Amino acid sequence: MIALKDRHDKIKSMFAENTRSPHHGEEIAHLPFDRAQIRLLCFDVDGTLRDTDDEMTHMLGGLLLKLRLTRSADKAFQLARRVVLGLEDPLTFLYSLLDRFGLDAPLVRLMGRLRRRAKIKRHTRHLLIQGTKEMLSQLQPHFQLAIVSVRDADSTQEFLERFDLLSFFSVVATAQTCEKMKPYPDALLWVMQSTGVSPRQCLMIGDTAVDIKAGKAAGCKTVGVLCGFGNKDELLRAGADVILPKTTDLLGLLI
Repeated sequence: MIALKDRHDKIKSMFAENTRSPHHGEEIAHLPFDRAQIRLLCFDVDGTLRDTDDEMTHMLGGLLLKLRLTRSADKAFQLARRVVLGLEDPLTFLYSLLDRFGLDAPLVRLMGRLRRRAKIKRHTRHLLIQGTKEMLSQLQPHFQLAIVSVRDADSTQEFLERFDLLSFFSVVATAQTCEKMKPYPDALLWVMQSTGVSPRQCLMIGDTAVDIKAGKAAGCKTVGVLCGFGNKDELLRAGADVILPKTTDLLGLLI
């Protein structure tokens, strides 16, 4: 019997074929900044390095099978994938709404405190976007690398350690690092101060408008990636300088 993971990977590859950007080469050809000036690459986590979509798809597909809403693993994961894709825009809107009222950072910190107080263990099935570790190993000799995430420090550390990525990053900024999180520039400014890099030497890479707005507010160049929650139109509206189908395409952009 084919394992559920194998079936999920097959569905994942099918959807990946249908979501590739037709403008990949065109956007790289018209690079709106001098790549020779870039010294620091700042990465978001969810949807940029961590395959959050596939985690949600796997969890929801497994739940549909467990509830016996369908007996076909293929159909379960197809339906789960459609639901996850359909939720991305509302989730982005909800996050932006929380940010508008200044509730995003307090909410993340409160959840972290409650989890630690209740001693709740995580059971998250982390997934790494394919090719991420190889990409980081090729970028590290040429650039300083940093994490700028709205995740709390514990879960960010857990993810980086799970995939042996911690050594790639000289600085890690999380929800606890600064009073205000993305789309405010505070975390990026802190990272640049910590690394001695100016805004014109910094590139922010993320999958949502929140990431792009933070980069712009900090005076950095920005790269939007389509492997997470954001879509091309909203990333461009936020001011992304470059749009890439997936994070690992940075190698073709910078190396």
